[in-house]
Amino acid sequence: MSRSLRKGPFLHFCFFRYKKRAVGPREVIKVYSRGSLIVPEFIGQTFDIHNGKVFLKLSVTENMVGHKFGEFSRSRKQTIHKSKSLLGLRKK
Repeated sequence: MSRSLRKGPFLHFCFFRYKKRAVGPREVIKVYSRGSLIVPEFIGQTFDIHNGKVFLKLSVTENMVGHKFGEFSRSRKQTIHKSKSLLGLRKK
């Protein structure tokens, strides 16, 4: 279900602090709010998105506008199941 047009896009209040001062394109902004929407003002900016353990680097392009920051940083590690031959088990 999408957010109401009356409310507008969700943007954490920390982004307004960066809007007030001039932020260069080389400055990296740390983001903890994975639910915040990427707005057109962020194009060309570099962000460090926290996935719960580490920060992952993301540079915003035009195709990312309208998506959320959490979509571009995996928070779960993919499990890899090892085969029996790699575990050292021998056939009898």
